[in-house]
Amino acid sequence: MRIWVSRPEPGAARTARRLEALGHAALVAPVLRIVPTGAPPPQGGFDGLILTSGNAVPATEGVPRDLPVFAVGARTAERARRAGFSQIRCAEGDAVDLAALVTKTLRPGSSLLHAAGEDRKAEPTASLAAAGFSVAVWSAYAARAEGALPEVAARALRDGESAGPAAVLHFSRRSARAAAELCREAGLMGAFRALNHYCLSPDVAAGLAEFGLAAHFVATRPSEDALLAGLPPSDRPSPARQAPG
Repeated sequence: MRIWVSRPEPGAARTARRLEALGHAALVAPVLRIVPTGAPPPQGGFDGLILTSGNAVPATEGVPRDLPVFAVGARTAERARRAGFSQIRCAEGDAVDLAALVTKTLRPGSSLLHAAGEDRKAEPTASLAAAGFSVAVWSAYAARAEGALPEVAARALRDGESAGPAAVLHFSRRSARAAAELCREAGLMGAFRALNHYCLSPDVAAGLAEFGLAAHFVATRPSEDALLAGLPPSDRPSPARQAPG
């Protein structure tokens, strides 16, 4: 099955490799790009750094590497580790799980720095503030929508059943909305609607619902593993199983 990967880089290429390993064909056409905001981190002493996305890690160059890090998942934790942070705890879940990890580790009243994106949700800040923590939110990066549907995606959607994608993976509500908006502007909403839409979470699926689209599959946990587990078995062998020659 040919699957459109609409998430931004650097995650898109990694997901494409995983799809290929599963025997699927990946169409890499991000509808968002991640850019640093250039905003400096807030001044002050902090007891911990909260990371709800690995996209924030490149902006943390001036943050002390011995500051305890609380990462939402394994990939974010690994990016923090590669960036030189030495004390990393991983929630292995969503933002609510991350808040729970912090409350189990630090005392109420502790001061936290949340390196986040401009487009962010209330959690984990809301739960931490309610539990007595002081959270300074730093808009370290932003996700910008592309000005037009990537040509590789437009061409594939016009091809339809002959060579077009059968499904699309949505990793965020923002990317789901951007994909729908760009397809509508390109006159390809019908082709977009015909795809099987695989969503990382119910919140992501809600982004499609704004356009009257229903998700074909919603992951039980907000992780790439859970999302890819919802794909049907491939009808072709993965590269690892293909015979040489």
